[in-house]
Amino acid sequence: MNMTAPNAGLSRRGFLKLSAAAGGGLLIELNLPGGHALAADAGRFEPNAFIRIGRDGVVTLVMHKVEMGQGTYTAIPQLIAEELDVSLDAVKLEHAPPDPRYAEPLIGAQITGGSTSIRGAWKPMREAGATARVLLVQAAAKKWNTDVTTLTTRDGVVIDAAGGRRAGYGELVDVAATLPVPTTVTLKDPKDFRLIGKPVRRIDAAGKVNGSARFGIDVVRPGMKIATVAASPVFGGTLAGVDEAAALKVKGVRQIVKLDSAVAVVADHMWAAKQGLAACAPRWNDGAHARLDTAQIFAHLEKSSEGPGAVAHRSGDAAAAMRTGARRIDAVYRQPMLAHATMEPINCTVEVKPDGVDIWVGTQVPGIAQAVAAQTAGIKLEQVRVHNHLLGGGFGRRLEVDFIAQAVAIAKQVRGPVKVVWSREEDVQHDMYRPPYLDRISAAVDARGLPVAWTHRVAGSSIMARFFPPAFKDGVDPDAVDGAIELPYVIPAMQVEFQQVEPPAVPTAFWRGVGPTRNGFVVEGFIDELAASAGQDPVAYRRALVKDERARKVLDLVAEKSGWGTPLKPVAGHRAGRGVALMHVFGSYIAQVAEVDVNADNEVRVRRVTCVIDCGFAVNPLTVTAQMEGGIIFGLSAALWNEITLADGRVQQSNFHDVRVMRMNEAPQIDVHIVPSAEAPGGVGEPGTSVAIPAVVNAVFAATGQRVRTLPISGQLKST
Repeated sequence: MNMTAPNAGLSRRGFLKLSAAAGGGLLIELNLPGGHALAADAGRFEPNAFIRIGRDGVVTLVMHKVEMGQGTYTAIPQLIAEELDVSLDAVKLEHAPPDPRYAEPLIGAQITGGSTSIRGAWKPMREAGATARVLLVQAAAKKWNTDVTTLTTRDGVVIDAAGGRRAGYGELVDVAATLPVPTTVTLKDPKDFRLIGKPVRRIDAAGKVNGSARFGIDVVRPGMKIATVAASPVFGGTLAGVDEAAALKVKGVRQIVKLDSAVAVVADHMWAAKQGLAACAPRWNDGAHARLDTAQIFAHLEKSSEGPGAVAHRSGDAAAAMRTGARRIDAVYRQPMLAHATMEPINCTVEVKPDGVDIWVGTQVPGIAQAVAAQTAGIKLEQVRVHNHLLGGGFGRRLEVDFIAQAVAIAKQVRGPVKVVWSREEDVQHDMYRPPYLDRISAAVDARGLPVAWTHRVAGSSIMARFFPPAFKDGVDPDAVDGAIELPYVIPAMQVEFQQVEPPAVPTAFWRGVGPTRNGFVVEGFIDELAASAGQDPVAYRRALVKDERARKVLDLVAEKSGWGTPLKPVAGHRAGRGVALMHVFGSYIAQVAEVDVNADNEVRVRRVTCVIDCGFAVNPLTVTAQMEGGIIFGLSAALWNEITLADGRVQQSNFHDVRVMRMNEAPQIDVHIVPSAEAPGGVGEPGTSVAIPAVVNAVFAATGQRVRTLPISGQLKST
C-alpha cells in the first residue's frame, strides 16, 4: 500500500506540549496543528505521539502503530530509548486510541501500512526522547543548583559526576513537568548510538512463544457468545431464507441473526455455532452476477486496455521515439486476483451497551474502525471504544472494516458481548481481493538494444478511488502505477497510463502493497525481456541503465553475493537458472537473485534467494532481515501458485490447500545483506515481496527459455 494525502501546508515542526501526567509524571505530546501531508523524501513532518514517564521511572509509549509481525513494537521503542537514554526494558507500550493526533503524516490518517512506520517515526520519536531527556537533565540541574553542562545521563539516571550525585528519572518528573519545553533539541550522533542500528531481539516474541500475547481472536469477555457467519457466495447476492428451527435444535445454539446478505449463528462456543450454521442451510438470491467468471473479467480488461488511459507520467516524446528506434518490443502481462489469507482469521468482538459500543479487534485503522462502528450502531463517534490488539497478519486485509461493520450489525441484535469469527473458508471466499490487472508494455530500442522509448498502460481496479478518493485525480490511481513510474533506470522517453477497469461487484483492496508488488513483475520482467532481446547479461544490461549510485551498489552486491555468472549444478533431469530483479520502492533500494530448478513435470523449486537492501539507516537489522525473509516467502507463494478464480459468480478457492503458503520444506535458502547507510530509513515491509516475484520469474526464463507473462507460474510452462 502506498497512500498519499495532499500537502496541507504544515510547518516543518509541530509543537510540543508538556504537562503533569495523571497520577504524577512527565507527559510529552508531539502534536501537529491542522492537517497532515505526505513528504516524498520522508521525515519532513512529525506524527503525533505521547510519551509518559512515571514516578517509578517507567517510560510509557502510547504506540501509534499496530504490531502485525513487522517489528514496530521493538524498533520504535529503540528510537525513543536511544535518545532518552534508557534501556529498552524500561519502555512500556500501550495501544493508541482512535484519535487524529496519532495520524501517520506520510499517509494522512491513523494507519499502519505502506511500509511507513519507521520512515514516519525516525525523526519525531527521537526528538520526543531527546526532549524528555533534556527536561529531566534541566530538572536535576534545578534540584541540585548546578549547570546542566556538567550532567550526563545513563540508563534512566541523571549523573553529576563532580558532585557525586545521581537521580533516577522517576525522581525528577514532577520538576521536569514545570519547565518550559525546548524549541529545539540536539539528537545523538549516530556514532554514539547504543540501541539504534543494533540487532535487538523482538520484545513481543516471548509472549507469542509462551501464549501470553493476546490477539483479537483471543478476547474473552464475561457472558460472551460466539457467532460464525455465512455470506452470499455470489458478490451482490442476498439472503433468501434459512431453516431457523433446525439450527436452534443444535445444542448450544442461542440465536440466529439475519442480515441482508448474510446469516450469523450465535452460540455458546464455536463448534455449536458451526454446527448450527450447517443446520440452518441458508438459501440465496444470487442476483445479477451469478454467471460471472474469471474469463469474463480478463476479457473486459483486455478489451478496455486497447484504448488510451489517463496519463500518469510523461517524460520526452515516447510516441515519436517509438517510431525512430531500431526495433520495437511489445508484451502483455496478466496478474490474477489474490486473497490475503492471514493466519489469524477475520474476527471482531462487540458489546452494545446503553452508553455506547465496545469493540475488541486487531485493526490497522482504529480511527476508521471507530467511525464505521458508530455509523452502523447509529451513535456518536465518541461513544465507540476501540480496544486494539496484536494482529495475526495484516497485509492490507485489516485496513478494511467490512467485518467490523458486520460484527456491530450482529451485536445490535445480541444481548451481551459476542465474538464474530469467520471460518477460513468464509475468509478466503469473502476477502477484499488484490485486483486483477492487465498491463500493455512496449519499448523501442537502439542499435545496442537499450531502450530509447517506453510505454506502459496499466488496466485494473482503482483501490484509491474507494479507499481514499482525494488521491484519485484526473483518472489516475497513484498506487496502481507506483513502481511503474520511478524506475531506477535512465529511459529518454517514457509514458505511463492508467485505465480504471473495475471487476464487476468484486471488492478490491491493498495486498501487501499493490502498485510495487505487481508492477515489479511487469517492469522487471520486461527489462529482462529487453536484455534477452539484446543478447546481453541481465545484470550487465541493468547496470548500463541504472541512474542512481545506491541502485548500482545493491545490484553489484547482489551479483557478487549470489555468485552471478558461476555455473549452477541442477539435479539430474532438472533445468536450473538464476534471475535478477532491481527496484526502488517505499524509499528503499533492493535487488534479489533467485535460483530455481525446474523438473521434467515443469514444477518450479526455488533453491536460493540472495537479497541486498539499502533501506537507509537500519534501526534494527534483525527486523530488516526478518521482513525480507517473510516478504520473499509471501511473494514466492503468490508467484508460484496463488490466484483467486471465479466460476458461476463464486470464488473457487477455500483454504490453504488451494491458497498455498510456501511450507518449511519448500522454503529456499535466503541470504539477506543490508547495505550500511546514513540515509533516513526507507520501508522494509513490502519491498521484499515486490522484488521476489520478478526475480523468480526471470530465473524460470533462464532455466527453461520460456517467458512467463501470466501469474501464477504454476501451469504456465509448456512441455519441451
